[in-house]
Amino acid sequence: GCDSSLNLTSQKATDAMDGIFRSLRDIARVRMHMKQFNSIHNPGSNTHQASASYKPLLKQVVEEICNPDRPDPVDIEHMSSGLTDLLKTGFSMFMKVNRPHPGDHPLLIIFMVGGVSVSEVKMVKDLVATRKPGTQ
Repeated sequence: GCDSSLNLTSQKATDAMDGIFRSLRDIARVRMHMKQFNSIHNPGSNTHQASASYKPLLKQVVEEICNPDRPDPVDIEHMSSGLTDLLKTGFSMFMKVNRPHPGDHPLLIIFMVGGVSVSEVKMVKDLVATRKPGTQ
């Protein structure tokens, strides 16, 4: 809300920080409802706390998409986009119809709100190349 630092007041700074923390709390609340992608931190065990690790959300999502065992993704939902997909969705109420898997397609587009770093782009490229060769 400020066009220059001369117009910055304590109240404007406080309002901006409140907005940031409100957004972060909202994101945390949404992540709590996820079954698979609810945390980026693995605390390790009580006896081996040194085995605690950090696994970025983007890495978790790409690994799930490129998983060769191909279970139905829990937190990734397929959105019907055409008549064929709509019919499959309708028939799935009456009979066992497999939903399309994001890894079925030769072109994968990942859209990240807020952008990605160069190291994240390299990580995605390396993961896809090793786990799902031939996918762009």
